[in-house]
Amino acid sequence: MGDYSNWGANLLAVGLTLVAVGSAVHTHYYGLRRIMTWTDSGGRRHGNQLLRAIFGVLFLHTIEIWLFAIAGWMLLLLPSAGGLAGTEIGGLLDLVYFSATVFTTLGFGDMVPYGPLRFLVGTEAMTGFVLITWSASFTYLEMQRYWKRGTG
Repeated sequence: MGDYSNWGANLLAVGLTLVAVGSAVHTHYYGLRRIMTWTDSGGRRHGNQLLRAIFGVLFLHTIEIWLFAIAGWMLLLLPSAGGLAGTEIGGLLDLVYFSATVFTTLGFGDMVPYGPLRFLVGTEAMTGFVLITWSASFTYLEMQRYWKRGTG
């Protein structure tokens, strides 16, 4: 399963996880606020407002996935922080792929974390679920707003 006796690695995993979660939530909150200003037409009719919102939300999730991938990459630089079983990590893009499967809770299972890295990975899945749900609610409310005005 992994060696958890190295308190330095454990604390690093917790610290990087807190930074990644805080950064992702901060990015999401302020990103959604920015998207709202981009999609506000001031009462004018524009059919592409909802598309702007969708692409904006997808962009936010991409940034958040990269944040967690970078945090995981930083942890993997320390051998006592664990690793990923099942494959050899060829570079940062492998971690972005892994992060995307965790963030979306898809979880193919081709890469399995062990050691303190598991704390980051488990927390990323929970955070991704919350942020994706938040995005779905935001998109629904934006769609309602457009339909009420007859602009969608």
